[in-house]
Amino acid sequence: MLLDVKLDGKYIVVVGGGGEGYRKTLNFVDSDAKILVASREFSSGIKRLHQMKKIDLLETEVKDAKTFVTSLNPKPDLLLAVTSNHELNAQIVKHAKSAGCIVYAVDDPSISDFVLPAVAKLGEVRIAISTFGKSPAMARVLRQRIEKMVTEEDLQQIKLQTYARAFLKQHISDQKVRRQILYKLLKNEQVKQLLKENRLDEAKEMTLKILENWVENPIAKKHSATGNQNFQEA
Repeated sequence: MLLDVKLDGKYIVVVGGGGEGYRKTLNFVDSDAKILVASREFSSGIKRLHQMKKIDLLETEVKDAKTFVTSLNPKPDLLLAVTSNHELNAQIVKHAKSAGCIVYAVDDPSISDFVLPAVAKLGEVRIAISTFGKSPAMARVLRQRIEKMVTEEDLQQIKLQTYARAFLKQHISDQKVRRQILYKLLKNEQVKQLLKENRLDEAKEMTLKILENWVENPIAKKHSATGNQNFQEA
């Protein structure tokens, strides 16, 4: 089961500053979590994230996993063991679990509390592909395929739906009715053509006219809310 966890304000520690540590850290930099990467050396990617003030660095060589985990203050909410030493990763995870952390070992899904799927990032869309640790390489291949399938028109349609939902929530209280209208809007050929031509503003104008007509429809009108709120674009 894949979950999109809110990490705002959480403390994440990544142990391992190499290429794999960099790739795993990228999963969290867009959240509002505080991120610390601990390692003896850091890859250029990790250094770049630090220069961008996305993460903090701790230059250290972890020799004793228990001592290292105990020294972390505050205690991490999530800890990722991403070193090239399999035994060290296992020890870090063991003691981090004992300390109450949610843990991840890059080389052993069986002792991890979660998996990190390959994530396709397309505008505001996130699509996660996971093989549950069985084939990270294949997860990346599938992610790349999906990225090619999603079009600019699809991304524009999401913006338009956000706009339409904000309007409908202020005028129609029945969620089922709102959903039916939004699905009809998705199929409107004139609106789709405007989005295909990257004319989002014109698509919004047409959408607003369509929605206003639907709101005035007697069937929809009986489900309308107070109707005296001003519509604000999302």
